[in-house]
Amino acid sequence: PQGAKNEVLQILCAVLLTDETVRITNIPDIVDVNKLIEILGDFGVRVAKNGPGDYSFTADAIDVDFLFGETYKKKGASLRGSVMVVGPMLARFGKGYIPKPGGDKIGRRRMDTHFIGFEALGATFTYDSKSGFFEASAGDGLIGTDMLLDEASVTGTANIVMAACMAKGTTT
Repeated sequence: PQGAKNEVLQILCAVLLTDETVRITNIPDIVDVNKLIEILGDFGVRVAKNGPGDYSFTADAIDVDFLFGETYKKKGASLRGSVMVVGPMLARFGKGYIPKPGGDKIGRRRMDTHFIGFEALGATFTYDSKSGFFEASAGDGLIGTDMLLDEASVTGTANIVMAACMAKGTTT
């Protein structure tokens, strides 16, 4: 990444797509990035710091049940970028959960684009107001499709692309 927070959050979540070791350099040492790295470690991703801004990640022992726990709910809710785990988790494991995200309050920040894109790929979405969790399920897997998003969203597009990369067929 070019050292930008939003770019690196997307790239870090992409490590969930494979069980192979992924090395990422030029990772900025900032709170939100460090929180996401910690969450990935909590998921079971092996994290190795090779040097300043240089990490290796191996997601070969993901604990999908971690998504249901209070630790994930608390940590995920404190980081708006945690929504980026849903795409890779849907792609690889057929399900993803996210607590209602927090983060900076800088005006309207829709989540619709993510959800609409996942649904276009065949996922279903529900929100449990009691637990505060959004749940996505891919059932028999995601299916590639043509889609036109109704809103420009960099993180929404990246999240949908991560989900679509393992879908059956082609997504445009």
